[in-house]
Amino acid sequence: MEKYNIQVLGNVDSKETLVFAHGFGSEQNAWRFIYPAFEENYRIVLFDFPGSKPSNSKDFDIQNYNSLKDYADDLLEITHLAGVRRGVLIAHSASCMIGVLASLRDPNLFKGMVFICGSPRYRDDGDYKGGFSQEKIATILNEMSHNYAEWIRTYAPVAVNDPNKPELVEEFSHCLLQLRPDIGLVVFSLIIMSDYRREVSQVEISTLIVQPQEDIFVPPTVGAYLYQTMKNSELYWIDTPGHFPHLANPTEITKAIASYLTENEFV
Repeated sequence: MEKYNIQVLGNVDSKETLVFAHGFGSEQNAWRFIYPAFEENYRIVLFDFPGSKPSNSKDFDIQNYNSLKDYADDLLEITHLAGVRRGVLIAHSASCMIGVLASLRDPNLFKGMVFICGSPRYRDDGDYKGGFSQEKIATILNEMSHNYAEWIRTYAPVAVNDPNKPELVEEFSHCLLQLRPDIGLVVFSLIIMSDYRREVSQVEISTLIVQPQEDIFVPPTVGAYLYQTMKNSELYWIDTPGHFPHLANPTEITKAIASYLTENEFV
């Protein structure tokens, strides 16, 4: 429990559990505007992936993380420790695919998932438009490896994509700067070079895809692809720009999650 800083909150006697999984350059605190709306009726599980903050960087062994499947191992351990069975995963960014991998390994782990800015592949591939060319990715990784701090100063405002939210840029920059540069480079490489299109096509559980109209890392074409590929999915468009709508506009994200839970009778 300590390794992942697992917190079990809310209505601990509820039969319904929501598991909140943060994305790259983030931690469980990113859900602070969302989970309180569900505490009365749901058991809430929060956690931090290894390497996401200084206090747990010692638990991140670069040699043991070769793909997001290794993070899926972490998620399976976290949910086991928290006693999660047939819960609902609320995932942001890379955690969406981590959730996919974990759910395929254990079909009874989740009965529903909510993807916020999730992508099965960030690289363009023929007719598939993931948002980045191979050349662009090579440039980004080169910038990260040569001057991590300068890369953050460039990357954070673009990811947030909202000049009216300087506090979010500062928060995201702070989280990234907390990462050891070697960890940041390895994890970002795993994410940006991943391809889980085959895996998402195998998912059969109910999934809500929350897709911003303007997200440089997950363009609208990706949300549309997931909706077309995943058998039991619903696509929910939002106007909030950027890669962090749960921080930029928590009211909109809370509404989307609440509607999904009600429609599927996960109450």
